[in-house]
Amino acid sequence: MRKIGLIGGMSWVSTRTYYEHINRLVQGRTSTLSSAPLLIESLDFAPLARLSTAEEWARATGVLIDSARRLEQAGATAILIGANSMHRAYDDIVAAVSVPVIHIADAVGARMEANGTKTAALIGSRNVMLETFYRKRLVAHGVTLLPPVMDNVDEIDRIIYEELMQGRATRSAERTFKTLITNMSQAGAQGVVLGCTELDMVIDVDANVLPIYDGTRIHAEAAVDWILGEG
Repeated sequence: MRKIGLIGGMSWVSTRTYYEHINRLVQGRTSTLSSAPLLIESLDFAPLARLSTAEEWARATGVLIDSARRLEQAGATAILIGANSMHRAYDDIVAAVSVPVIHIADAVGARMEANGTKTAALIGSRNVMLETFYRKRLVAHGVTLLPPVMDNVDEIDRIIYEELMQGRATRSAERTFKTLITNMSQAGAQGVVLGCTELDMVIDVDANVLPIYDGTRIHAEAAVDWILGEG
């Protein structure tokens, strides 16, 4: 199996989910005693959260580049960025290392394309929902995205940062997202993309009114394809 490196800690909750998904998938596809050859660098997310200015993003990009380089030097044959929002720095990270960096939105977009999902809604933190760095990757796979409902953006962002990233899943958040997804279905969405790695804490991925494309799970599956030499 090929060793893979995960830039984690953004948040620690999502890193835990990546670790579990990747190892369960490796175990399921190899043997009951197998585990993934995996390097994790868990960053301090506090100085990387809710970035807005060009200066803040430049500093964060430098932190991620340094992390990717350390993982490569430690023997990683491919890199995962364990946060949707931090894929804003993807191109700079790719240019800084010689191993592949598996993009979460490309993995999701390829899955949607294979399933024939043409129209979808995207749920995530503010910059994932409003900026183009994530959305354009899905569009490149033939997916039309519904425009974000601005009245919902602040509340979704608040739940992500003030609850989910702290490991708290509330019934109120579950109800909020159930209502949002129902509204998205009525607006014409054929599926919903979870563009935040912690959203599976409050959204039922396997039983919902619409097909749910859980980016964390799909990203982990792409990682395991690489580990097993199938990607």
